[in-house]
Amino acid sequence: MGYGRKVWIFPDAELPPVGVNSIPGHESVIITNTGKRDAHVNITLIYTDREPVRNIFVTVGAERVRCLRTDEGEDFGEHTAALEVQYAIMLESDEPVIAQYGRAEPRAVAFYTTNGYCCD
Repeated sequence: MGYGRKVWIFPDAELPPVGVNSIPGHESVIITNTGKRDAHVNITLIYTDREPVRNIFVTVGAERVRCLRTDEGEDFGEHTAALEVQYAIMLESDEPVIAQYGRAEPRAVAFYTTNGYCCD
């Protein structure tokens, strides 16, 4: 059995625009699977003013880490993040995982990470 939880929620997601000195912003979700079996993760994007986007599926290999950039089609398919749109990210996994959200915020020239709310 691996460490972690099966449900993670990140309530403050937003892909930032280009900021100071043309520094591009980005955001990502990092998922670590310390277990002996692959983790199959279902991602839901929850918005302020529209219906959620459900069933974005990713696999995180056993004893592996995976970084998902929200603006990359290979990670989020056709549901890549739009600039400056407030939303939340929910991860539901069939195996316990550890998840973290990170944002490079060029408007304030800062980078921060946060652990999400987790439950089973």
